[in-house]
Amino acid sequence: MASRVTQYRSVAPASVEQRGAVRHPVSVSRGSVRRHGTEPTDALLHDISIFGCRIQADLGAERGERLWLRFPGGMPVGATVVWADQGFTGCRFDAPIDRAAVRALALPAY
Repeated sequence: MASRVTQYRSVAPASVEQRGAVRHPVSVSRGSVRRHGTEPTDALLHDISIFGCRIQADLGAERGERLWLRFPGGMPVGATVVWADQGFTGCRFDAPIDRAAVRALALPAY
């Protein structure tokens, strides 16, 4: 049976961060992004992990939309828009990318 003391105890706030891996700032920031049926658009890559990235581009993409991303020296990567806000877009890759590719793009401090 619960007492008044246990019934109203404080609970720590939930963590908002739900990523599966740490995002790393990038040293190479140029890339391109293409929506289905459109020409590639230049994009700035802000951070990346093996599971996803954050880009800045004039896309107008909406949550759930499919994109193709191309990073310097790499093959196109399929991704899904998880969120979009004020020119920034958070993407989840269709399949995790190679850790070596993340290391090649990430700042040397990481």
